[in-house]
Amino acid sequence: MSDESPAYHYRVIARALAEIDAGGPDLTLDSLAARMGMSSAHFQRVFSQWVGVSPKRYQQYLTLDYARRLLSDRFTLLETALSTGLSGTGRLHDLFLRWEAMSPGDFARGAAGLTIRWGTGESPFGPVLAMATDRGLCGLAFTAETGFEAAFADLAARWPEARLVEDRAGIAAMIAGIFGGAETRLHMIGAPFQIKVWEALLAIPSGHVTTYSNIASAIGHDRAVRAVGTAVGRNPVSFLIPCHRALRKSGGLGGYHWGLPVKRAMLAWEAARADVTTGAVTAS
Repeated sequence: MSDESPAYHYRVIARALAEIDAGGPDLTLDSLAARMGMSSAHFQRVFSQWVGVSPKRYQQYLTLDYARRLLSDRFTLLETALSTGLSGTGRLHDLFLRWEAMSPGDFARGAAGLTIRWGTGESPFGPVLAMATDRGLCGLAFTAETGFEAAFADLAARWPEARLVEDRAGIAAMIAGIFGGAETRLHMIGAPFQIKVWEALLAIPSGHVTTYSNIASAIGHDRAVRAVGTAVGRNPVSFLIPCHRALRKSGGLGGYHWGLPVKRAMLAWEAARADVTTGAVTAS
């Protein structure tokens, strides 16, 4: 029986990204499928199941030119969204997030006395590592590019005094819920400036993007673009708080804490779904 899991689909997509980067947008379906070691029909089906559009259309979403057009056509004015109370309207799959920030005292103590459960699971963007307290999800990392060990060390270092306990079944169920559209409660740890940036990210609708400088303006720190970029990169729950939707003014992707291939895949995946919803996709 073939593997048709979301993680399998992402691995196929990740390999295809490398081939597209090397061969350019003129790669034919047959050629791309052959490089994946798959028949054209199977490759087409995997793409359609994962992203909802044809491989050719998806290739268009992955280009730098598309990122620039996305910035031009789907740029979100965060000031408006935040001032009208729309923060959170862009959550993928219409996830309902309940936010509870860790107290300043807990933050200063490095989460001493706190128990954090951790485990792994699958997502549409490869394997995932998640961590959670009794109050909610506190860490979500994508490990396809960075590797499990590096991702685990990264998340664990944010709560240096916490007790980490493996909970395979519980966390796997939580991960399945996250990517299945279930309500997700967050227990965040961060400095006030970081939390402001993360709240601004929640105002960016799925299929849309903004810039680091616009986030800085939205939170009242016009000149803190570099600090905003750092805070975006320190987002502990990627995907739910959509740091992948922040781009450079030029339309360049900028960085991504868990690897640029993951960011590109997320943006293309969301853009394709947004076009399908609005009827903007044409057959190709």
